[in-house]
Amino acid sequence: MTAVPDRPDVTLLSLYDRALPQVYGYLMGRCGDQAVAEDLTSETFLVVAAGRQDVPLTVGWLIGVARHKLADHWRWQARQERLFQAIEGSAAEVDDPWDVELNRWLAHEVLNRLASQHRAALTLRYVDGLSVPEAATILERSVAATEALLVRARREFRHVYEGSIDA
Repeated sequence: MTAVPDRPDVTLLSLYDRALPQVYGYLMGRCGDQAVAEDLTSETFLVVAAGRQDVPLTVGWLIGVARHKLADHWRWQARQERLFQAIEGSAAEVDDPWDVELNRWLAHEVLNRLASQHRAALTLRYVDGLSVPEAATILERSVAATEALLVRARREFRHVYEGSIDA
């Protein structure tokens, strides 16, 4: 079968075949985690599939997209770490470092068990570090409604968290 150069799907497939090992290798070499590298590689190629027609599709451009995806991943990880540190307090207060890891894991699990509006409010405010007015804008709520939501979300988080420790 002869490739038709003006067909975008053929161009994308040939770029994918040519660039996949390089993009994956770039990501794997920097993050060292196979699952993360695979996920970020997929996200990189999804950007191409979404169709930026004004950009020349080259391996170099894809590596640049992969670099941004990796930076986004690292920022997400940093936000998660800040959340866990905010929840558990100072690590100096803990005698056993394994307790810190368990508390971080538990806090993450508790956050995932909350209602979506509570999880969103807590994440925007305490993980992303947004002010209440900034969080209100994203949540499409008034500042007063967002403050009330945060009060309920903190109360629910504390209730579920403490119940999980006792269990």
